[in-house]
Amino acid sequence: MKKVIAITNQKGGVGKTTTSINLAVSLAETNKKILLVDLDPQGNATTGCGIDKKCVKSSAYDLLVKKASINDVKITMQDLNCDLIPANGDLTAAEVELMNIFDRERQLKYRFNDIQNDYDFIIIDCPPSLSMLTVNAMVAADTIMIPMQCEYYALEGLSALKDTIASIKESLNPKLEVEGLLRTMYDPRNRLSTEVSDHLIEYFGNKVYSTIIPRNVRLAEAPSFGQPVVNYDRSSKGAKAYIELAGEILSKQREHRLAS
Repeated sequence: MKKVIAITNQKGGVGKTTTSINLAVSLAETNKKILLVDLDPQGNATTGCGIDKKCVKSSAYDLLVKKASINDVKITMQDLNCDLIPANGDLTAAEVELMNIFDRERQLKYRFNDIQNDYDFIIIDCPPSLSMLTVNAMVAADTIMIPMQCEYYALEGLSALKDTIASIKESLNPKLEVEGLLRTMYDPRNRLSTEVSDHLIEYFGNKVYSTIIPRNVRLAEAPSFGQPVVNYDRSSKGAKAYIELAGEILSKQREHRLAS
């Protein structure tokens, strides 16, 4: 049975897309079957995987609005050992068109129902807003991963996101849980980063991943080459961190399975 993780934060520039791509590829390296879903109209996860978003035949727009199947839209990326649902600017129109569709919040969930046993993990890269696209991701997801920088404004945004998650859980997806909080672009030399990190651990405990994603030049360079950092420079600190994150997620999943 698949596990669907929506990676979301309404604040942009926190490493959400970088996390989506590199987590997907790192999990794929453990022989897991992975589907990466680009649900952001900017299509950064698509280009970050080396796919020209302007040339795709179909995209997440077709999935949500035209009710195309996953198998009709997905791109098999043999070099990355995972599949991709691409996105581009067409997805912007989905926001408006979904409003005229019955059960608009569940359209992505319905598409996932057709591939119940095809993947071990489905990773959704959400747009940096609490939009109908993000709502579709949250309704389709089992858990939510929240990447965030350790800065003051990130804490403010986290409060609003928590309220949204609670609302979705109450009205549309009772099983929805927070998978974890991921500290990104972390600089241990910055006193504020350390203080915010301590606050997160104090309030969220084991929901904060032990893995920390550091500020890393190679991590920032990789998207311009259309590659995940784990392929671009596997020896870099950024690549090692995402490989470690994948291991931590798999370990927690095993623990949960044994406990239940």
